[in-house]
Amino acid sequence: MSLEASVADITIKENLEQFLVVLCVSLSVATISRVFAWFRQIPYTLLLVIVGLGLAFIDVRLVNLSPELILEIFLPPLLFEAAWNVRWRELKANWIPIVLFAIIGVIVSVIGISLALSNLTNLALPIALLVGASLSATDPVSVVALFRELGASKKLTILMEGESLFNDGVAVVAFLLLVGIPLGTEVFSLPETIASFFTFVGIGIGLGCLVGFGISYLTQRFDLPLVEQSLTLVSAYGAYLMTEELGGSGVIAVVTVGIILGNFGSRIGMNPRTRLLVSEFWEFLAFFVNSIVFLLIGDQIHFESLRSNLGIIAIAIVAVLITRFISIYGLASLSNKFTDVDISLPEQTVLWWGGLRGSVSIALALSVPVSLVGREEIIDTVFGVVLFTLLIQGLSTQWVLKKLDLIGDQPLRQEYTELLARRTAIQRVLDYLKELDISPDIDQELYRYKRELVQGEFKSIEENIYKFQQEYPQLKTLAGEQLQETLLDIEADTYAELIRNGKLSNNLSPLLLEILAEAGD
Repeated sequence: MSLEASVADITIKENLEQFLVVLCVSLSVATISRVFAWFRQIPYTLLLVIVGLGLAFIDVRLVNLSPELILEIFLPPLLFEAAWNVRWRELKANWIPIVLFAIIGVIVSVIGISLALSNLTNLALPIALLVGASLSATDPVSVVALFRELGASKKLTILMEGESLFNDGVAVVAFLLLVGIPLGTEVFSLPETIASFFTFVGIGIGLGCLVGFGISYLTQRFDLPLVEQSLTLVSAYGAYLMTEELGGSGVIAVVTVGIILGNFGSRIGMNPRTRLLVSEFWEFLAFFVNSIVFLLIGDQIHFESLRSNLGIIAIAIVAVLITRFISIYGLASLSNKFTDVDISLPEQTVLWWGGLRGSVSIALALSVPVSLVGREEIIDTVFGVVLFTLLIQGLSTQWVLKKLDLIGDQPLRQEYTELLARRTAIQRVLDYLKELDISPDIDQELYRYKRELVQGEFKSIEENIYKFQQEYPQLKTLAGEQLQETLLDIEADTYAELIRNGKLSNNLSPLLLEILAEAGD
């Protein structure tokens, strides 16, 4: 018994040491990519993949990636953080193309990739279907970060991010429905497949709504930032685990919870300070998890195995690009014809080229049962395609954006936003000085001197804001957006305060949000 305990202790120690090595390497590389100017030209996630490849080349293996590690530990926080930051108004305005890309796009990818592989390689159709399902999930983390950094349009960002959020869930469901076919445990039936799909998705949405609205109303009852932050973490993992146990899609549940808490719960139950604290917590957690995941993706590559399957990988890459081309250009044209959302050809090109594959694809490939003949070919093909999309497509997306003239005015908007913030802060200082009851201990001349300094700075900021508005009229909308955010904050804080003081027992949904949204339509 003591020998077994000793072996267990050694194993735990080795695993802990491996984890700490991964943590140190990943966070060090991610930090270097943000500090040095040259490295900032490469998205940090792609730099981590390159470092991981270097470690794999010299045969340094850090930690074995398992599907459980990705799907149950890494995926929930990444999905929640993305969903938390998605604005419901923008999502609702673009919901038709997002749904088309996320559902029809996955179907096109699965069918197109599987047919190409089964007809042009020695892979059987059931095995090829699993490859197609694994590669139908997009993971454009680095591309979306690039969009925000370079100031690409909100529409382009929400289309790419919205598609990724929902097609992950659809791809996972498609894989689960298909994995039993090559094992001989299931026979494909279209009615049963459709019914199972809606069951998976329905349970995910239902439990996601239950958890999301429940936590939203719970946070109205108290004002404890750390507790509210912890509740968001519990809701992400709790929704995923409960939904998976009940036979639904945990991915869809987490996305639903994130959207509800980010757009509803944070408004009615959190004051602005708490909301900022929670957002910063999730931003760090996503950075932390992405740093580990992308390093391990590169480190898991087995070059000999990939080399022996280069033909299959090459055909899969071409199939992925062609099916993505058909999905984006075809479905975007359909959306343009029947909706008010106009997706231009340059935007369609970026959506096509920016459809990277990543951790979800790898997790699905690794989750193929060991007993299945052809498992190694599935894993090698998926890893090869993921590597191509991350390194070739990911590193060239910035060049594509510049060539298509889709880089926005983010630096200008940032500078203008900072000016507006400084004006607000200095205005509050002036209001304080005006209301200040000057005591005899304060020198009158010093008081007047300080006030004149502040007034001079306020005037200078006002002049700079006026110059910006004259040179760049499109920036005027920022002030209106900030005013709307302030109005919504005031309303939500008032409801939460009344509930905490016992003056209001019923939970009220935000009224201004609906009024302002209708006024903006």
